[in-house]
Amino acid sequence: MPVSALLGIVVTRLILDNYDEATYAQYTLLVGIAALLPFADLGLSAAILNAASAAGNPRTDLNFRGVLVSCIRLLACCALVLLTVAVAIYALGYWDALLGDGLSVESGALAATLCLAILALNLLVSFGQRILIALGLNTLVVLLGALQTPIVLLVLWLTISAGAGGGYIAVASYAGTFLISVIAFVIAVRRTAPTIGIAIRQSFSPRVRGERVLNVAWPMLVQMIALPIAMSSDRLVLSHLGSLDDLTEYSLTMQMFGPALGVLTTAGMSLWPVFARARATGSSTPFSPHAMAGMFAGLALIGGMLIFALSGWLAELASGGRIQLGWPILLAGAIFIVIQAVKQPYGMSLTDPRGLAFQAVCALVLLPVNLGLTIALTPSLGAPGPLIGSIIAVIVCQLAPNMILVRHRARRAAVVDETRETGARHQ
Repeated sequence: MPVSALLGIVVTRLILDNYDEATYAQYTLLVGIAALLPFADLGLSAAILNAASAAGNPRTDLNFRGVLVSCIRLLACCALVLLTVAVAIYALGYWDALLGDGLSVESGALAATLCLAILALNLLVSFGQRILIALGLNTLVVLLGALQTPIVLLVLWLTISAGAGGGYIAVASYAGTFLISVIAFVIAVRRTAPTIGIAIRQSFSPRVRGERVLNVAWPMLVQMIALPIAMSSDRLVLSHLGSLDDLTEYSLTMQMFGPALGVLTTAGMSLWPVFARARATGSSTPFSPHAMAGMFAGLALIGGMLIFALSGWLAELASGGRIQLGWPILLAGAIFIVIQAVKQPYGMSLTDPRGLAFQAVCALVLLPVNLGLTIALTPSLGAPGPLIGSIIAVIVCQLAPNMILVRHRARRAAVVDETRETGARHQ
C-alpha cells in the first residue's frame, strides 16, 4: 500500500506539473470507467472462484473443468459485445454525453475507446487471478497488482520526455492491468495444467457441455452492476453537478485512500476460498466473521488515521499546493474505508448461491439510496457529498443486513450441531 500510494502521488504530481488540472481530471475519469464496468464478466468470476476453491485437485477435477468451459464461452461473448460497444460509442460521438465536462475535446473520445477496448480483451484472461486466489496464492496476485502503477509511471515519463500530450495516459493504466492479467493467467495455466488448456479447447466444441454457472453468476452480476453505479459514479455526479475543483479534490482524496481500500478488499478476497472450501467439505472455518470484521476495522482505522495525518504533506507532494483538501472530505474518506473494511468478512462468508442472492437484493436496495444521497448532497456539500452518501447507504443497506444474516446462520448451525450431539448421546 505505501509503495502504490507513493507512486500514485508521483504520477499525480508529474501530470499536474507537466500538463494541467484538466488532464488530471480526464485521467481519473477514464481510470474510473473500469470501476463502472466490473460487471462486464457477468459475475462469472464468482463461479470460477467457488469451483476452483472446492476442487480437490484442480488438475483433474471435472466440475472445475466444466465450469471453465461454460465461463470461457460466455466471457468471449462479453468481450465481443464490449468491444463493439466501445467502437459504436466512438463512431456515434457519445463519449462527451456519457462522461461529461471532465473529458477533453481533443483526446478524450479516442482515449476512452482505447481504454474500453483493452478492458474487453482483459476479460479473456483476467479469471486467472481468481484461480490463483482460490489456490491460496493471494500474495502473488497482490505482488503482480503492484506492477500497475510503475507501468503507468514509466509510460508517463516517456510521454513527458517525448513532449507528447497527456490525453492518453489513462490507456497505460488499462494496458498495465491487461499485462498483469496475462502474467497471472500463464501462472494459473501452469498451476492447474492441463485443466485450463483442455477447457479452452473444449469451449470451441458445441458437443461438450459445461457445468451450471448462472446460479452463482447472476447474483454476482447484479452486485457488479448495482454497486459500481452506486459507489463509483461519484466522479460522474461531480463532473455534472459539481465544479472542476470538486472533482479534483475528490479524486486526490480517493487516490490517497484508494490503496488502503484496495488492500482491505484484496485481503477480504483471500477469505472467499476459505469459506468456500469449508462449505464444500462440511467443516467449520478456523475463525468467525465477527472476529475478522473487528480485525479489519482496527487495521482500517489505523490506516485511515495515518492517511489523515499525512494528507497535507501528500497533497503538497501530489499537486504542489494546487489542490487543497479540507478536513470534511478527509474524515469522510477515513470513515468510508473503516465501513468497507468491516463489511468484507461478512460478505465473503455469504458467497454461496443463497448468500450471493441475498447480497444482490441488498445491492439493488443500495443503488437508489446511495445515488439519491449523492445527487442530493453534492450541490450543497461539494466533494465530501458522495462519500457521506456512500457511508450512510453502505451501513443501512449492506453492513447491517449482512451481519444479521451471518448471526442467524451461526445460531441455526449451532442448533443443528446441538441436536446432532443430543441424538448421538441417546443412541
